[in-house]
Amino acid sequence: MIKKLLPLFLAVIGLGAGIGGGLMLRPEPQEVVEINPCGDVPATDAAHDPHAATHEPGEEDPEHTTFEYVKLNNQFVIPDLEAGRVVSMVVLSLSLEARTGSRESIYAREPKLRDVLLQVMFDHANSGGFKDDFTDSVTMNALRHALLEAAQATLGPEINDVLVIDIVRQDMS
Repeated sequence: MIKKLLPLFLAVIGLGAGIGGGLMLRPEPQEVVEINPCGDVPATDAAHDPHAATHEPGEEDPEHTTFEYVKLNNQFVIPDLEAGRVVSMVVLSLSLEARTGSRESIYAREPKLRDVLLQVMFDHANSGGFKDDFTDSVTMNALRHALLEAAQATLGPEINDVLVIDIVRQDMS
């Protein structure tokens, strides 16, 4: 009888130890940063303000939308090719400026988003975007704009901006 109960008893103890260890090692919850790009805007009377926008009931006012920053989990590594040979590697880290509360839905669709963003970066590399002075403002703005369009096409209007947090190019000479 004891030989039959011993494996069950050990399984219950192991399960309890695993749950206890998981609870003790749980990371601290991340702080949500909320911003309002317009700052504190005083309330105005729409009837007396000819420039006041009218919104349908239930529609969100874009001027009063708050945003949070969602850092994509891993860096992007893009090879820069010349005549079919890798001449440099570019590593980027990205964050998204998104409507507050959309973090979970972004992470749920992150594999699709990463695929789309990676294709944009491959296209940028193939058009010479990572050659020479690749960090000049015109080149970086073009890349940011293409990344934003791809992110919005994948995730919708909850994405306000794509931020290039880190960018490094390592020449393979």
